Amino acid sequence: MSPASGSASQEDRDRVRALVRDVPDFPRAGITFKDITPLLADPAGLRSAVTALADSAPEVGVDLVAGVEARGFIVGTPLALALGAGFLPVRKAGRLPGAVVRESYALEYGEAVIEVHADAVRPGQRVLVVDDVLATGGTARAACALLERLGAQVVGVRFLLELAGLDGRAALTGRDVAAVLEA
Repeated sequence: MSPASGSASQEDRDRVRALVRDVPDFPRAGITFKDITPLLADPAGLRSAVTALADSAPEVGVDLVAGVEARGFIVGTPLALALGAGFLPVRKAGRLPGAVVRESYALEYGEAVIEVHADAVRPGQRVLVVDDVLATGGTARAACALLERLGAQVVGVRFLLELAGLDGRAALTGRDVAAVLEA
């Protein structure tokens, strides 16, 4: 995986890496949870993360940043501001009022559903999907499919952290995928 390029320095990426905390055996034994709350609490670290994400944005331009619930909201909103784009929340089922479009996807332990407002995207809008962690890639793949069904042009998928051992990129084959860090 190549880290985000552009004006984000190695110092920026190192700052972000230092602020992501490993929590062993959470949510269950044998899993190491990547906790970004120390990163979010540190203004310089958060700025470095957003800078690295913005610098990796596709050159074709972005009309909307679609953040996947919930931590994709946290990094997606400042990223949208940095790119001069709007922000679109991709929500878990049942959390949006009004008419919605939904996409189901498989998890290793069942099925999940994400939704957006039916009028959230105009045909042809360039959308960058963002989330905190790329694990198996199922959620990001579902978000891309949902947005494309509404007529969006998904121009890329961005993450703070990629868990390379889980091969989430395989679920996003053919897409412009980048992450600030790899673990």
